[in-house]
Amino acid sequence: MSITPQTEPLAKIKSKQIRELLKTGKRIDGRELDAYRPITIETGVIGKAEGSATVSLGNTKVLVGIKVETGSPYSDTPNTGVLTVNAELLPLAHAIFEPGPPDENSIELARVVDRGIRESKAVDLEKLIIVPGKLAYVVFVDIYILNHDGNLVDASALAAIAALMNTKIPKIVVGEDGEPKKTEEFKPLPIQDCPIPVTIAKIGGSLLVDPVLEEENMASAKITITITKNGNICAIQKSGPGTFTLDEIVEAEKTARRKAEEIREKILSSAGG
Repeated sequence: MSITPQTEPLAKIKSKQIRELLKTGKRIDGRELDAYRPITIETGVIGKAEGSATVSLGNTKVLVGIKVETGSPYSDTPNTGVLTVNAELLPLAHAIFEPGPPDENSIELARVVDRGIRESKAVDLEKLIIVPGKLAYVVFVDIYILNHDGNLVDASALAAIAALMNTKIPKIVVGEDGEPKKTEEFKPLPIQDCPIPVTIAKIGGSLLVDPVLEEENMASAKITITITKNGNICAIQKSGPGTFTLDEIVEAEKTARRKAEEIREKILSSAGG
């Protein structure tokens, strides 16, 4: 995410401080290089939504609401339901965010979150078909950034999967006349995986898990590796002009697998499973 730089004197002082600490294997907030900030997950926070969750990653806070409607499946995928992800960078979250239509940052954020969910097949879209080729459940995943202090991708993706696991959809049955009828019953969204993204920033020769905003502003590159419940990589996103060596990619991959397993326990615990 592009962020307005700090004023020059402050930026130089903070940058020097961060680099000096990294030489000792420490960070400005006292964490180890491979440590996440405290993660808080709360589900069912929006009464009118089919599913919802908030995630706080340190001072970064994200809200996700799930809305489920019915509609026609896409013509090229007549036997699967529809999943769509949108992200909104609220002006209250950071001074750089402005009201208006989605910009390139919100579009990129939504796409990265969408890719992790879609490629892991976290939601069984085939079970969202009501009448093949005619009627399906349409799942809207709406991401709202409430406070930005770095690593929006991980916070948003964790909130999205927690909200999806919290989602209940109205049960619809097809009568003998072939017409769908909504019942008073609800059922869980068909979830079959819990993908976890791990974002790592590169500053000089150091790799930092879960960068805060000041670290992101200094990083030459970032990489997000999303891991399925079986330990497979389902998505990778690299950003920034810098590069990673092969050894750094291997190190980042090992770190992502280890941290994903730890975080997944928090998600499952918040969902009661």
